[in-house]
Amino acid sequence: MESQCSPEGAEGAGGPAEAECEDRDVQWVYQPVEVDLGDGAWALGRISAWWQDAAGQRWCRLRIGRSGQPVLWQRFDPARVLLLPVSGL
Repeated sequence: MESQCSPEGAEGAGGPAEAECEDRDVQWVYQPVEVDLGDGAWALGRISAWWQDAAGQRWCRLRIGRSGQPVLWQRFDPARVLLLPVSGL
């Protein structure tokens, strides 16, 4: 089974590598989000985990709904990824 801290593509993008974190360092969540796609469009997505590297950078395991893209670890950017309420308004 592949480590949850080293999904394909994350290492090349500077994401968490297997040697850097362990599953116990990962906080598993269900967090709906809205993601700026960079072309003026927004898409719904989900963060399924949080992780913080040794430099204090916060990473999220992000899936963008109906994009066809795999789940990827990426640095959390609050200007690009808006956290949505999980319940109630």
